[in-house]
Amino acid sequence: MTWLVFLTALVAWELIALAADSFYFPRMTEILDAAATEVLFSGPASHLFLGEAVFGVLVPSLGLALGAWLLAALAGVIIGTALGRSPWAMDYFGALISFFRSIPPVTLMPVFLILFGLGTDMRVAAIVFSTLWPIVLNTVDGVRSVDSVKIDTARSLGTPRRYWIGMIVLPAAMPKVFAGLRLSLSIAILLMVVAEMVSSSGIGRELLTAQLGSDYPLMWAWVLMLGAIGYTLNTALLAVERLVLGWQPGRGDDV
Repeated sequence: MTWLVFLTALVAWELIALAADSFYFPRMTEILDAAATEVLFSGPASHLFLGEAVFGVLVPSLGLALGAWLLAALAGVIIGTALGRSPWAMDYFGALISFFRSIPPVTLMPVFLILFGLGTDMRVAAIVFSTLWPIVLNTVDGVRSVDSVKIDTARSLGTPRRYWIGMIVLPAAMPKVFAGLRLSLSIAILLMVVAEMVSSSGIGRELLTAQLGSDYPLMWAWVLMLGAIGYTLNTALLAVERLVLGWQPGRGDDV
């Protein structure tokens, strides 16, 4: 059913663009042709016909974004667990974390440009900083919502405290942790594009170059590919969530 909706949207775009005959909104067939011939399948047979943009633009950009997101995920879960387990930490740091969380990530780009320049460090720093806070706050919320009965049971059974986090706290908090991970993944893709627009390479730079060169079929091709990438990554993360949380009643089939 989902693919039928996508197909209907593509056909509707084609018909509307054909009727409007606008230079800025090309037909879907032109956009798909640009994606295939100029980005995806413009390479030699030795590279499985995959174009230079796949290995020189798509793979590096996604690798950097996912690497920075994973770094933020690791740090966010550790920090969030520590803050959530502490009875007083959020009283001191909660307002500061909420303040950083409230800053629109895009507005910090000039700061990261000043601190790190136009290179890879700037992009990694921007993504890590912007994606860290949703993970921290959701982890804190998840850790604090752990049923006290589970802790009391572990205590009565003599389970050492050093095992509580791995055996009780994190498993119970994982639904909210995954909610933070999904939100931060969307932010990571957004920051990847914005950071690359002011950088010298990447998907964002290619999209901006196509727009400045009035190559609108290619520009829209990059936009659609970004949408497809975001949808695919979110679907993959949902699959991981179902796998990890499959032991919880009602979670295996409905996440």
